[in-house]
Amino acid sequence: MAELVSQVGLSQPLVSWHVGRLLAAGLVMTRRLGRETFCHLIPEAFHTFDARQAAVLGLASTIREGAAS
Repeated sequence: MAELVSQVGLSQPLVSWHVGRLLAAGLVMTRRLGRETFCHLIPEAFHTFDARQAAVLGLASTIREGAAS
């Protein structure tokens, strides 16, 4: 996670908080190796999250229509 902290320019606690939210949403997975935590995006989770968000916002039929065009 140290590399992510340096890349985004935020403090380590703030990056950890955001990664925790992404982890809770099921969008990333993490693994620890010693003191280091490695984060990996879960691409399939983004598609699921997008579909769920569209349904909640009432955009599901619009997205399906756009995909069919």
